[in-house]
Amino acid sequence: MPTDQPDVPRSPSEGSPEPVTRASRNPYRAILTIPGAARFSSAGALARLPMSMVGIGIVLMLQQIYGSYALGGRVSAAYIVAQAICSPQIARLVDRQGQRRVMLPLFVGTCVSLVALILCAQLRAPEILLYVFAVTTGATIGSVGSMVRARWSYLVTDPRTLHTAYSFEAAVDELCFVVGPMLATILATSVTPVAGLVVPLVAVAVGGFAFVSLRATEPPPSVPVPGEKRPSVLLNLGMLAVIAVFVGMGTVFGATDVATIAFAEEAGHEALAGVILGVFATGSLISGLLYGAKHWLSPLWLRFVLGMVLLAVGVSLFFFVTSLPVLAVVMFVTGFAIAPTLINGNNLVQVLVPPSQLTEGLTWVGTALGVGVSVGTSVGGARIDAAGAHGGFEVVVLAAAFSVVVTLAAAGTLRRRTAAAPTSEAV
Repeated sequence: MPTDQPDVPRSPSEGSPEPVTRASRNPYRAILTIPGAARFSSAGALARLPMSMVGIGIVLMLQQIYGSYALGGRVSAAYIVAQAICSPQIARLVDRQGQRRVMLPLFVGTCVSLVALILCAQLRAPEILLYVFAVTTGATIGSVGSMVRARWSYLVTDPRTLHTAYSFEAAVDELCFVVGPMLATILATSVTPVAGLVVPLVAVAVGGFAFVSLRATEPPPSVPVPGEKRPSVLLNLGMLAVIAVFVGMGTVFGATDVATIAFAEEAGHEALAGVILGVFATGSLISGLLYGAKHWLSPLWLRFVLGMVLLAVGVSLFFFVTSLPVLAVVMFVTGFAIAPTLINGNNLVQVLVPPSQLTEGLTWVGTALGVGVSVGTSVGGARIDAAGAHGGFEVVVLAAAFSVVVTLAAAGTLRRRTAAAPTSEAV
């Protein structure tokens, strides 16, 4: 196979005409000038914000209203389990029946469920109702990020442009997963306990419905071939490894959020927690945009392994910091390992799964990240209650170590499964 191609496969709509864009030295400007791209990407960015806010928003809301972290953790876990079970099934329906047809009624269900959950909490309703509406929220929320990438695959056939588009969306994902919990925490602790869920509600209502209304860029359903069976992506060992690593990474993010808040509170400057988490996000965003603007010659699997190792080394330093300024510096530098690792993980999915199951594959890793964030928030919070902020950082380090072990153990599998995949030429 040629060696001047990026580490993503060609679009399933390979024969479709590609929009002509103006030449630009800025690759991100070039992709966003593709007709319709800026609209569906921005709507998708808003619509996927709830994925990183609802879990921690539930915990914070119920802790402040009911006075119980344990209750918040249980209700949040119910939401996470429902999301983890249903999102991949929703993705399969989307692949087969189309985005608007499947997601329009589900977005309505998400909005109704979130409103009901907020009202039940404010009225201190019986706990069983909290579980019911947490489950229905998780069961209907889907994975907008995977649908955004499917639209890029439909619009773009040039491999270099597609690499840049995937990288841009990975940076947006990363920003959502790092900034979302921070925003939910600030709103719930500084404004009102329910504010951490009101913002996701508005995001779904505005971003979600705007996204499905953009029909021109919606990919057509994948028509099944009679007699052809599509095995689950979970039968792919490479995919299982990436999913497990993303759970660990999400746990790192969730535990980092609550540990940073606790550390700032112990230092007597709780208000600075949001600023420090913003520094973390800034480092990651910068690195993601820089990384996505370049095409790489080195093997994709190797970049994924190196990125995870560097992230683990960086977060391990959190445990040793003794002041907020030092923590901010360490988090900024460590943030540079986040987005490239997420980009490489998502690009691995493009290589590991067939185009007809692209949405499903991307949904699994996105769900894994969201599950990890919520697990990190819950487990980190419990450790903080028992041992202070450094207990939360212990969870961060252990989660990072888990991800490194899985990554190293799966390196051989990822190398073999991507050996035939083309790599991109450096620019």
